[in-house]
Amino acid sequence: MSSFLKNHPFAVDAFFESSTVLAYAVPKEQLERIIPECLELDTFDDKWGFLACAIVQTKHLRPKGFPKFLGNDFFLTGFRIFVRYQTSWGKRLRGLYIIKSETNKKKMEFFGNIFTHYKYTTTDIQQKVIGNITEISSKKSNFNIQIEHTQEEVELPINSLFSNWKEARRFAGPLPFTFTCNESKKEILIIEGVRSNWKPTPIKVLNHSISFIDSLNLDGVVLANAFKVEQIPYSWKRGKIDLWTP
Repeated sequence: MSSFLKNHPFAVDAFFESSTVLAYAVPKEQLERIIPECLELDTFDDKWGFLACAIVQTKHLRPKGFPKFLGNDFFLTGFRIFVRYQTSWGKRLRGLYIIKSETNKKKMEFFGNIFTHYKYTTTDIQQKVIGNITEISSKKSNFNIQIEHTQEEVELPINSLFSNWKEARRFAGPLPFTFTCNESKKEILIIEGVRSNWKPTPIKVLNHSISFIDSLNLDGVVLANAFKVEQIPYSWKRGKIDLWTP
């Protein structure tokens, strides 16, 4: 029963007040050792894989069909690797493999760990705005991100491997699918996300100190892009199991 519940047995509705995503380019050999065998990296130039840090301010997360007042409001910090998966029916899907999930609410940690495999932990997450600077930080998780709001055209991050924002947008997320792998059973859990009016805006990042990314001991990590979206209805379909054949 526990395994069944963790496999997203019902659809979920939510509303994203904001979603800030920083995507880091990493030499693909560095990320290949982190993902399970059933997945392959979604690469750029056949050299770079991508690890994203997403900070999402979520409202009214609830089973589909439930009234909004029964939903949960919380912050989520999620770390995801961009991947691809070929299904047993021959379709190639582009999506995310989650390696860490944090929330600022114990209630979300409790229910998140009943109904997902994402291994939520609770931490402190604060967001404050001073003038034209937004700071998102956590003392417990030791991260600090500072974003400058400007009317000027935002340039790509220094040392970004992309030549323009259009190219960078392809690796900004969200991607349609999220994958969880049960390697012993050769099963892949596929979660499809559904959103509307998703129009990411490039943001200027002044600081991005993230302890978890440092702890992975990856070489050659470069901030490749940074985007933000606001006021987005979002939902997830119930999970589907696919059998993976090595």
